[in-house]
Amino acid sequence: MKRIRSYSRVTTEALSLFGKLIKTTRLERGQTSEEVADRAGISRTTLRNIENGSAGTEIGAAFEVAALLGIRLFDPDPSSLALHTARLDEKLTLLPKAVRAPTAEIDDDF
Repeated sequence: MKRIRSYSRVTTEALSLFGKLIKTTRLERGQTSEEVADRAGISRTTLRNIENGSAGTEIGAAFEVAALLGIRLFDPDPSSLALHTARLDEKLTLLPKAVRAPTAEIDDDF
């Protein structure tokens, strides 16, 4: 049985906004859902789910559709992306590899 997952209001609103942006851009460009789905290598149902803001859709598929339609998610300048990636890599190097739940502190004050 598939697990039903709940999402916060912020997440559902962001997905809805993203889906509407994709659909609006597709319609403004005069492209059918079949054309975009074929170019992205996904089914029309998957594209419809993306446009409807479904949380169960693969993020890679949604990003691919956005890229095909020319929707900028990040700065498209490769040097800017490389710089940002390098900064995050440096930060990840300094952060711990894993986070552990804090252990309960022993109260030994008699």
